[in-house]
Amino acid sequence: MRLIYRLALHGDGAKGQMGVKNIVSYLNRNRIFTRDGGRWGIGQVHRILTRRTYMGEHEFNKRFKSKELKPVSEIVVVPVPPIIDRETFDAVQKLLKARHPAMTPSAVVSGPTLLTGLIHCAKCGGAMTIRTGKGGRYRYYVCSMKARQGPTACEGMAVPMDKLDDLVASHLEDRLLQPERLETILATVLDRRQERSERQREHIAELNKRAAESEARLKRLYDAIEAGVADLDDPALKDRIDGLKAIRDQAKADAERAQAILQNSGSQAVTLQMLSKFARTARQRIRLEGGGYRRDHLRALAQRVEVAEGEVRIMGSKSRLLQTLVANGGANAVPTQGLKWRRGRDSNPRYPCEYAAFRVRCFQPLSHLSELITS
Repeated sequence: MRLIYRLALHGDGAKGQMGVKNIVSYLNRNRIFTRDGGRWGIGQVHRILTRRTYMGEHEFNKRFKSKELKPVSEIVVVPVPPIIDRETFDAVQKLLKARHPAMTPSAVVSGPTLLTGLIHCAKCGGAMTIRTGKGGRYRYYVCSMKARQGPTACEGMAVPMDKLDDLVASHLEDRLLQPERLETILATVLDRRQERSERQREHIAELNKRAAESEARLKRLYDAIEAGVADLDDPALKDRIDGLKAIRDQAKADAERAQAILQNSGSQAVTLQMLSKFARTARQRIRLEGGGYRRDHLRALAQRVEVAEGEVRIMGSKSRLLQTLVANGGANAVPTQGLKWRRGRDSNPRYPCEYAAFRVRCFQPLSHLSELITS
């Protein structure tokens, strides 16, 4: 199960994030069979990726005998030991929703163009699409609003595709994929995760304390019964015993479930050596020829690219960057476990928000516009 979720989020190390069909092909090609020894199918994998049971919430009484879904109010949720942590499960649900053809065209998901789905015109906010010239010898990113509705909708611009692709990749290599820069950017995210783990440990300790106190009270009641001080036939005493048992059992169950989630999230420290390995591998992979993993890896580093007169703005998410860093399928540098930060030098971030808005000023005003940007 964990392998299927890992393939969906991070791929197999040679390709980017995998859709359901590619996961099925990977499992069958590598002779990873089902529990009954059969081959995998699309429906089976999709059910595994969407079933809440694997993250600790088994839904019971979901359908009528006619197989129709019951109202949400009638569904019973039973806590079970989790296999996948909630963060991973939620990330997969977002990914499946984003990949749905009704949300994102298949060309954006599987197309070979590096910046498809990421690049936007800074003037109007519209997406930029591909146009060709000279019989297909030249390819440009152009503002879709201008292409569809003319210059009255947006003045727009056209940018040579190969030059912009190289510019974005080079800027990520030089400015983002450096160990010191990664340390600065990720410090606050890692600190928040560490604080969340500490709160979880405090919560588990409180649950264990509650269970121990209930157990002690029960023992005192049993001692009183044995000494003849309390009457076992007293209805109030029975209710008291039943209530303490319920509190003890619930606290123990909640503590075990919280402990399982905490252990699944792990506590691996991130070191500069790990950051160096990740940065080195990522720099190599965003230079791979063609689409595929190169495009998916770049999308993990940057989620939006805006082209304006004189500059390109590259924006991304710290959380998404951290997911890529820790993924087995990302750079094979760090296990897919939860993390804590091992401080070295200054851990205060220079950018309080996401690492949004790297401004690529390689589009020097007027000096390179004639050869790089065609309006």
